[in-house]
Amino acid sequence: MSLDFNTKNNRHFYNILWRKVLLFLTVFGPATITAMADNDAGGVATYSIAGAKLGYPILFLLPIITLLLAVTQEMGMRLTVISRRGLADLIREKYGVRAAIFMFIALLIANIGTLVTEISAVKTTSAMFNVPQVPAIIAIVLLSFLVIIRGNYKFTQNIMLLATVFFLAYIFSAFKARPDWGLALSNLVYPHGVEFSNVYMRDFLIIGMGVLGTTITPWGQFFISSFASDKKIEKGKVGLSQVETYLGAFLTDFFSFFMIVATAATLYVNHINLQSGDQAAMAIQPFAGQLAGVLFAVGILNAGFMGLVVVSLSTAYAYAEFFGVSGSLDDSFKKSKTFYVLYTLQLVIAVLVSIFTNVSLFQIAVITQIINAIALPLVFFFLIKLTNDSELMGDYVNNNFQKWFSIISSGVIVIASIFTVISIFF
Repeated sequence: MSLDFNTKNNRHFYNILWRKVLLFLTVFGPATITAMADNDAGGVATYSIAGAKLGYPILFLLPIITLLLAVTQEMGMRLTVISRRGLADLIREKYGVRAAIFMFIALLIANIGTLVTEISAVKTTSAMFNVPQVPAIIAIVLLSFLVIIRGNYKFTQNIMLLATVFFLAYIFSAFKARPDWGLALSNLVYPHGVEFSNVYMRDFLIIGMGVLGTTITPWGQFFISSFASDKKIEKGKVGLSQVETYLGAFLTDFFSFFMIVATAATLYVNHINLQSGDQAAMAIQPFAGQLAGVLFAVGILNAGFMGLVVVSLSTAYAYAEFFGVSGSLDDSFKKSKTFYVLYTLQLVIAVLVSIFTNVSLFQIAVITQIINAIALPLVFFFLIKLTNDSELMGDYVNNNFQKWFSIISSGVIVIASIFTVISIFF
């Protein structure tokens, strides 16, 4: 009798658990994809350079960055689920057309600069696989085009979630590098194991701020809001969406941890400096083996693909919301023509700049980071004001902790953006 009772209890427990899992899967996607896309080709390059230049101590910043990313993206997710509107849509309504135009132009220019860096990563890493550069670029851009034009929301979300699986390549690369795991894990708690000279501390400050600045971006805030809005998540599931936001932030820097470990264990200890992420893929081969280098390169190509799709979509979504036109992945091309044309146009411009001009990628990075540094404080000003609006958010307005933590976090992010610009110039 007792056995039957326990069996029924166990079945009841597992039935409840399974229902909760299925319910969670109905909201899963937007936050994870947004957070993982922060590890685009530019992000991989930044983390790789950080590991090669600073070694394990830079890992100390990852828990802090994870918390900041989770808090800020949770605000954007909650805003959309409760208000049933995207961030760009609400900025236009609450703050006027001038604010909308300024934010969109800044976002468009910065995003095209980011897209050029994504394509440049494809261009350089293709050499590792003995594939001609131009066909490789055309192939990955065409794939990015077809995923959106020929698919719908569910298809796009599934492709992006599948792409996140390829970040496992960084874990394999890190293990092949045979790092000091004790030193790596302990540096998550406090930085140690190197000589903290004045030069090292200067580099730690500048590169560390760059790492933060490349992880938390204006396009990320617009994308999570718009993508969640396009998914049409119900208000009653806001709690599950918040859980996914925290999970996505954790996964992002979980993989960033292995990127840093792979380069710290091979390049930092051998005093090899880097200028880009694709160099890391080639540079770690003599120390960790060819497979580790190839897997690292595969990760960069995958990150470039995710970046092309997500960053382009963030601009197209923002345009549709800022200017009140139709823009949804579930709409036909005819219904959301401007949305799809703008998505495609960005890819074409980025390809033309990458292939047919001699423009310096350094200059593009400078312009992109400056624009982001200017736009990010405004994005967070709008985000905090909107999520503090009791008329708009009702019972889901920021509590005191969320309010003040988000303000302090935004200040830190602003400083990070400024230091990123300074690091580029100096």
